[in-house]
Amino acid sequence: MGNYRHTKIIATLGPATEMPEKLAALITTGVDVLRLNMAHATGEWVMAVVQRIRDVSVRVDRHVAVMMDVKGPEIRTGVVSEPIALVAGELFELYTTGPRPGIHGVDVNYPGLPQDVGVGATVLIDNGLIRMTVVRRDDTTLVCRVTTPGKLGSRRHINLPGVDVNLPSLTEKDERDIRVGVDAGCEFFALSFVRRAEDILALRALLDRLGSTARIIAKIEDQSGLRNLADIVAVTDAVMVARGDLGIEIDYHTLPLVQTQIVELCLTLGKPVIIATHLLESMISAPFPTRAEISDISTAVRERADAVMLSGETTTGMYPLECVEVMKNIVSTIEPTERRRMNEVLALDEPKAKMLRSAAALAQELGNSGIVVFTRSGFLAYTLGALRTVGVPIYAFTDDDVLFRQLLLPWGVEPFLMDFSDDPERTILDALAYLKRRDWCQAGTWLVVITNVLAHGRVVDTLQLRQVV
Repeated sequence: MGNYRHTKIIATLGPATEMPEKLAALITTGVDVLRLNMAHATGEWVMAVVQRIRDVSVRVDRHVAVMMDVKGPEIRTGVVSEPIALVAGELFELYTTGPRPGIHGVDVNYPGLPQDVGVGATVLIDNGLIRMTVVRRDDTTLVCRVTTPGKLGSRRHINLPGVDVNLPSLTEKDERDIRVGVDAGCEFFALSFVRRAEDILALRALLDRLGSTARIIAKIEDQSGLRNLADIVAVTDAVMVARGDLGIEIDYHTLPLVQTQIVELCLTLGKPVIIATHLLESMISAPFPTRAEISDISTAVRERADAVMLSGETTTGMYPLECVEVMKNIVSTIEPTERRRMNEVLALDEPKAKMLRSAAALAQELGNSGIVVFTRSGFLAYTLGALRTVGVPIYAFTDDDVLFRQLLLPWGVEPFLMDFSDDPERTILDALAYLKRRDWCQAGTWLVVITNVLAHGRVVDTLQLRQVV
């Protein structure tokens, strides 16, 4: 158990990894969750690739969860016939009325832009490479002064730091994609540009209407999301620190502090948290990481994030499998150096949840131990993961195949799909035999088992000490 990896690895599928053999290699190398980025995907592709993931997983006998990353509302510039060279100090128009020949400007896809953005506001285009300041506006147009020059191509993303825009949380494309994702059986939906708790509740209502038990990941990408962070984390199932747009929206030098703030809040509320974007960006074209990237991933592990995520590295990169190996190596080196015994800030309200802290402490005290838990809702396993008990694997058994894959995200949880017996003792013995048969535990290992038993007609929650035979 000494080399047990607690921190999960998420990889984004793309041309570099979507074919069956590459997919098999990605799964066997150690990816836990596969992300489908709907900014660059169609519903037809989703149906085909999810089925391929399931088929390959059965073939290699290692299962992964699937996360659909919903594009969300984006403000973009329109199409230009050729890149526009922007010079510092010149005026440039952003208009909402469609192409206007002869005007030094470009159309944008959001009609409400001139109403939402005031004079003096900063407009960032193309991931912040081009910077402008609004000098005047009318009902259809923003007139901006270029402060950081550059070449403006077609359909460039616009960021508006500090501006509350009245965009819907889900676009028509998002709803179509989500319906396909539900049909395909995605276990997670990540919602982009979450600004308030209501955005999560709207997605939850849609999933409920579609009969889906998928879990929601809130992507924190702008200042509105940060302002409403506590409310968002309270209602979502998990959080992604989406450092790409977030790093543009806020002062870049505050990004590490914001990352820490989000992780700490998630640790307090027991919600899984993912660190994403640029973790191994240089490895898109280089076989080895930079020293800064190594330190960045190490920081995420030390902060006790649940998962680290690869984006372009595994969609179009030249070294997708090497990226996963690099992450595994860093995680396995850094995790054992963690000196904190467990997450002391996690708020545990229910008596059953408080019992989990005792179980974690006992397993850690035993050494070379683990926790066995049986779950149909995921609550026990997710809470045990949130306790961050270093060196203690959480063996979560469930008879629900959707929940089985949803348990692949939280820190430290190793899920197993197994039928439960009507006799709790039979179920425990089956689980211990399973762990021994699959070489997760050797004979003689002491494990902490959390289960309920029937005593004189009443169900009683118990914490037991069992030895593998």
